[in-house]
Amino acid sequence: MTAEMVAPAWMHTQVTSEQYDAWSEEQCAGIEIVDGMIVVSPSPSKRHNRLARILANALDSAAGPEWNADTDFDVRLQDVPLTNRRADTIDVTPTRPEHVALVVEVVSPGSETTDRIVKVDQYARAGIPFYWRVEQAPTGVPLVYTYLLDPASGTYRDGDVFAGTVKAVAPFAVEVDLGA
Repeated sequence: MTAEMVAPAWMHTQVTSEQYDAWSEEQCAGIEIVDGMIVVSPSPSKRHNRLARILANALDSAAGPEWNADTDFDVRLQDVPLTNRRADTIDVTPTRPEHVALVVEVVSPGSETTDRIVKVDQYARAGIPFYWRVEQAPTGVPLVYTYLLDPASGTYRDGDVFAGTVKAVAPFAVEVDLGA
């Protein structure tokens, strides 16, 4: 005898922006909405969280009081079908792409294709000026790939690549050692 796994109904129903806006923070934790469908995010590793926290702290200091660097936020990329990716701003809800200067993704096992291909395209089409991708290299020294939006083409151009220590000048002058 074999048991069939039945997916819950919520996995087959599109979520509207009105529905999502009515949910609590707890209901929105650990998920993204892509083309109206709920996508459950895998739990990040301790190393992932540490890299994200170190970068967020450094960017928060570098950016000044009018910007907020956070590791847990939603950015609404489109309303119909609803697409929310993780992001945060100060006093603006929902956060829209025009409120975001930089998105940093720390790539983890299970999110490689999404972080390297899908999100890059979504953030560029939404007009977010800067995108950084942090790769957790087997050597233990993180690699940070930076990208700058080309407004004419609506795509990202390759920027600098940093191994261990990030010394960026845009969108904020920041230096942070991720290899320590």
